[in-house]
Amino acid sequence: MIQTKRVYEPASPSDGPRFLVERLWPRGIKKEALRMEAWLKDVAPSPALRQWFSHDPAKWLEFQRRYLRELDAHPDACRPLLDAARRGTLTLIYSARDPERNSAKILQTYLEKRLSPRAAPAAKARPAPKRSPAR
Repeated sequence: MIQTKRVYEPASPSDGPRFLVERLWPRGIKKEALRMEAWLKDVAPSPALRQWFSHDPAKWLEFQRRYLRELDAHPDACRPLLDAARRGTLTLIYSARDPERNSAKILQTYLEKRLSPRAAPAAKARPAPKRSPAR
């Protein structure tokens, strides 16, 4: 299970490993005070995309599209998160104020899709066996 949590919320045992998924360090948080497994800057939106979005709700849909393209362009950056999610619950921690429109939510959905079992490919149709002429 993958969950998201604001960095300002207290850690809990049910969080599992916690990964900071922001490009910038959150304001007002001391590094030694934040319980986390790792700070994964490379899974966060690029500085140019983050600045373009500027948390403008009118840009939300286009931000999602652009961020997903960035994630697809760097699939190895997500490997630690996918590995942790396969072992159990993990928490993506973020600093944005909006609990629904933030990059951690997009990342959560992206990871869940990558973890879901892929549809089995359709079985190839085999030609019908040749019948020998009736005797």
